[in-house]
Amino acid sequence: MNLSTIAEGIRTFAGRFKGKLVTETMLLKGINDSFAEMDYTARFIASIQPHTAYISIPTRPPAFKEAIPADENAVNKAYHIFKNFINNVELLTGYEGNAFASTGNSREDILSITAVHPMREDAVSELLRKTQDDSGLLNEMILENLIEKITYNDQIYYLRKFKK
Repeated sequence: MNLSTIAEGIRTFAGRFKGKLVTETMLLKGINDSFAEMDYTARFIASIQPHTAYISIPTRPPAFKEAIPADENAVNKAYHIFKNFINNVELLTGYEGNAFASTGNSREDILSITAVHPMREDAVSELLRKTQDDSGLLNEMILENLIEKITYNDQIYYLRKFKK
């Protein structure tokens, strides 16, 4: 991937897009949490004039173990750097909640949701409660090698397993 080609594509899109443009910059420790990287990113984002620029950190298990959230100090610095160039800057640094839609079929719902992102255990429990399913379904799905259970940041998550 070529960063300058991607940046030009973003500029082109932003110039043509007629809706409300928002950006999300995920800060990763040792990757893009230095002053120079944050300053460059803020200036680039300001150049496309978004309605809102979100700054985030990984809050769920990332695809790559090396994707470690930037620390609180770096997030705070990023916020202030971005505010120098962009009017509306917001942080996305906490759990987004358990508001998942349900079709009434817990098994398919869990497979669909975890195909997009990991689900926290409390979210799965709430979904099972809504559909009046028992937690035995999770063990069954784990035994069928459809999902796996992992711990990340002291929380239990369920992830979709895909056939290789």
